[in-house]
Amino acid sequence: MKMVFRWFPFGEDSVTLAQIRQIPGMTGVVSCIPQIPVGEVWDEDIIRKLNSEIAAYGLENEVIESVNIHEDIKKGLPTRDRYIENYIKTIRNLGKNGVRCLCYNFMPVMDWARSELARPQKDGSFAMSYRHEKALEMNPAILAEKMLSDGFYMPGWEPDRIAAMAADIEFYHNMTQDEYWKNMKYFLDAVIPEAEASDVKMAIHPDDPPWELYGLPKVITNAENIRKFLSLNESPYNGLTFCTGSLGSNVHNDLPAMIREFAPRIHFAHVRNVFHFAEQDFDESAHLSACGDQDMYEIMLALIESGFEGYIRPDHGRMIWGEQARAGYGLYDRALGSQYLLGLEEAIKKSRGIK
Repeated sequence: MKMVFRWFPFGEDSVTLAQIRQIPGMTGVVSCIPQIPVGEVWDEDIIRKLNSEIAAYGLENEVIESVNIHEDIKKGLPTRDRYIENYIKTIRNLGKNGVRCLCYNFMPVMDWARSELARPQKDGSFAMSYRHEKALEMNPAILAEKMLSDGFYMPGWEPDRIAAMAADIEFYHNMTQDEYWKNMKYFLDAVIPEAEASDVKMAIHPDDPPWELYGLPKVITNAENIRKFLSLNESPYNGLTFCTGSLGSNVHNDLPAMIREFAPRIHFAHVRNVFHFAEQDFDESAHLSACGDQDMYEIMLALIESGFEGYIRPDHGRMIWGEQARAGYGLYDRALGSQYLLGLEEAIKKSRGIK
């Protein structure tokens, strides 16, 4: 497996490529181009510019996270074909320029939700947090009716977007989950042939959190739904980003068992830990097993014994040692996490004679 590090290019990240290069065992970065509007084509010139910047530090750019899917595709609107065609062109351009894995999600309206971005921890660090009742109060359909005087919103939930988000949420209230699955299949059947031709493995990210929120359809949440998703298109290029933090937020998910079942279709692994206070209340924690609910040894063991050879990254980190950075994406805690995961990998492989 290849250890990689999430990085936001073109001045969007406080973490530098020079710093990432110094993390032992790091082979590359997981990048994106957020400056390109959702639904537009990623042209080769900007991809080459990104590759050149990364390569200058001896790192690879084989994973993109993510090319966001236009809402019209998720809604199944007549305009979706234009955006799907643009997505196909982007996959082709990425493949021609060395990208081998594309992590994306099909979450409606918003990518993820937390109720707090910097909750103080007992050790003095700060971590992203989710409290379900508090999250419900953040429903954009409610927030659209009042001033956000307390600044109570997530990144991407700026006041000028709240009204549009509320309207989108209302749209999905009139859509059945079966219709949402059909829209997902329509997308997959259109893009997977190009992914195969371009040798770019598609790796869908689970819903985060993995349960219903604001009445929106949530589908990549558990083993049953993942089986259904993979059956929508049987191509090995239709695969998963196995996120232990997202799937681990659901206390009923058996992550090692899921890894062993879905291993042939896992192309990318996000590995992090969470600590639950209640079934739907948790804080993101340090990667160490003892710091959360997930057994990282068993997770890494399942990946290795299943023959996983894809990309893996330490996922969200806490803010430690006074660092100020994008929520979840500081340098220090994720670098620590990567070394812990690499240590587990080395120990497991040596104990089993695996090279």
